[in-house]
Amino acid sequence: MLQPVQLFKILSDETRLAIIMLLRESGELCVCDICEATSELQPKVSRHMAILRESGLVLDRREGKWIHYRLSPHMPAWAAENITVTWQCMREDVRQWLSASPSSSC
Repeated sequence: MLQPVQLFKILSDETRLAIIMLLRESGELCVCDICEATSELQPKVSRHMAILRESGLVLDRREGKWIHYRLSPHMPAWAAENITVTWQCMREDVRQWLSASPSSSC
């Protein structure tokens, strides 16, 4: 079970925080969309996604050669609430990240 200290350690990394905020804004994103929005390379994003998946914060699904991620509805309510409050504070930044990235190449 995810503990508060774990959540804050996970989200202390700027890339992982950005990924969680992007997923909170968009609902579901493909790895290529996350790479575009964060300006990170696919191997780095995949490494961060593995950490987020192992923590139970995100779920994935495969569609052909693409993997799509979304926030897990099974995360503890306190964690979801922290993510929502953080997203409310960062909402404009997150929307700029999404609008600055080219349309999906998936």
